[in-house]
Amino acid sequence: MAETHLQGVEISATQFLEIWHHYDTDGNGFIEGKELQNFIQELQQARKTAGLELSDEMKAFVEQYGQNSAGKIGIVELAQILPTEENFLLFFREQVKSSEEFMQAWRRYDTDHSGFIETDELKSFLKDLLKKANRPYEDLKLEEYSQTMLKMFDSNNDGKLGLTEMARLLPIQENFLLKFQGVKMCGKEFNKAFELYDKDNSGYIDENELDALLKDLCEKDKKELDINNISTYKKSIMALSDGGKLYRTELALVLCADEN
Repeated sequence: MAETHLQGVEISATQFLEIWHHYDTDGNGFIEGKELQNFIQELQQARKTAGLELSDEMKAFVEQYGQNSAGKIGIVELAQILPTEENFLLFFREQVKSSEEFMQAWRRYDTDHSGFIETDELKSFLKDLLKKANRPYEDLKLEEYSQTMLKMFDSNNDGKLGLTEMARLLPIQENFLLKFQGVKMCGKEFNKAFELYDKDNSGYIDENELDALLKDLCEKDKKELDINNISTYKKSIMALSDGGKLYRTELALVLCADEN
């Protein structure tokens, strides 16, 4: 079924999701290694069978990943070569161009500051996205888009999206949160670190305190975090803050493994 969908010029959101699940065989949220090589081979074969040339985007994709056994793509990279009828994944990319803008969007739509984007918040997010893209929609379609997005990104099936799940809307190379997966702490360790770097016991971390924390994390785990990117990390994380005050629950979204 997935190979048949690869023949089409434009596919539905449901077909796109079927293709994704077909090739992400281990369900880790990425198509990589052998999965990616299988996808590329079957994409080329399916287009040939249908009498279609690869699109320019597909050719560039094959050139980049075809001989790269260590290649890894996320759902956004797939959307860029397999456009769907209503591709809100690409609408998002047009509106949110950096990890900092992504974090600002998260803060705006997590209206109850629960640390999750829930169904009604997700609908508001998609509604605004479609308006900005000048795409007409009906309430029924909005419901369909919301459910499709949950199916795409809700990895633990709890009916809501955590920050890390939602960040899969970013291309892999721009998803700075992936770097922090390897340095996340348990709840007890995180609370201890928060109290250590909240030097003035204000109950929040300011920009200078965050800078000190990030520098120490970079020194501790050079494989995961690049000290040359501290400025980017800091801007993105501070985008979650309330007027420069980064409270415990906000920082936990990035650094605490127990946040979900």
